[in-house]
Amino acid sequence: MYEVELKVRADHDDVRQQLAETDATLVGAVEQADVYYDAPDRNFAETDEALRVRTERTDEDTETRLTYKGPLVEQASKTREEAKTTVGDSDALSDILSGLGYEPAAEVYKERTRFRMREYTVTLDRVDGLGEFVEVETEVENDIDTAREGARDVMETIGLDPDEQIRTSYLGLLLEENASG
Repeated sequence: MYEVELKVRADHDDVRQQLAETDATLVGAVEQADVYYDAPDRNFAETDEALRVRTERTDEDTETRLTYKGPLVEQASKTREEAKTTVGDSDALSDILSGLGYEPAAEVYKERTRFRMREYTVTLDRVDGLGEFVEVETEVENDIDTAREGARDVMETIGLDPDEQIRTSYLGLLLEENASG
């Protein structure tokens, strides 16, 4: 499965107004705490991979997922192969990863408000230490080009310029910010 994503910095008030004028449907809001891990056998920064444990909280529920993200597969978007699974016991997962030599490298906290527009998720992200962003994404088995063009169209429909996309992950942006800060 491929996650096709476009991300830009954007003021949420302006985007909410644009979304209200479209067929977008509010999905809900969540808080996410992401812990990224370093591997004992290779440098994920060099291989452009990521191993993440995400704890997601809503008013009703808390869920933890383990996600592997492969390297970016194209230059035109932030598309990468992704595999994820729900975890029943986050403490046990932490112990397993530690026992295998994986160590926590960084944490990213964000508040997300999700909307559904066509077959795309439009997410308004407020990321601690970075500010406001908007992501337009979908998952596909193989037709990356069509999915990317659709994401560009959604972004333009809500008043954003897809040519201003940021291909760096929030983790990468935070690490850059901390290095320069």
